[in-house]
Amino acid sequence: MDKFDIRLALSRDAQHIAAMSRDHIEQGLGWKYQRAQILDAIRDADTNVITAWHASTLAGFAIMNYQGFEAHLVLFAVLPAYRRQGAGTQLIQWLIKTAEVTGVQTVTVELRKANTIAQHFYASLGFKQLEPLRNYYRGVEHGQRMALDLRRRGE
Repeated sequence: MDKFDIRLALSRDAQHIAAMSRDHIEQGLGWKYQRAQILDAIRDADTNVITAWHASTLAGFAIMNYQGFEAHLVLFAVLPAYRRQGAGTQLIQWLIKTAEVTGVQTVTVELRKANTIAQHFYASLGFKQLEPLRNYYRGVEHGQRMALDLRRRGE
């Protein structure tokens, strides 16, 4: 498994992150997370935007927002060429460790109901399925909510 350099995103990364969101998360739904929205997240004190680099290539990113005892994984993507090589796991583990340090008790995420690969990925990290979300994605696609209870980690 390759190791990736995980680091906080910089303003100069915003356009690349936005394009990755458009191409690998939001396809078929319209483009909501454009450069301006990514820059807002990078500048937000309650949000972490992190990147995974392989040499000089942005292999993946994740955005998580923290509110009290809960954290929400807003966006997460890894380029197809770097999937199943550890980049995604490193990104999510970085965020989980940060959440634990800040006292977060629960991490939530929504994903496309049809994306069973992502559901298995999150389950492998300890996330449990919660309620399905009917017509969640702009009224055209169902979603699935999952959560990781950090109070039960390691049991």
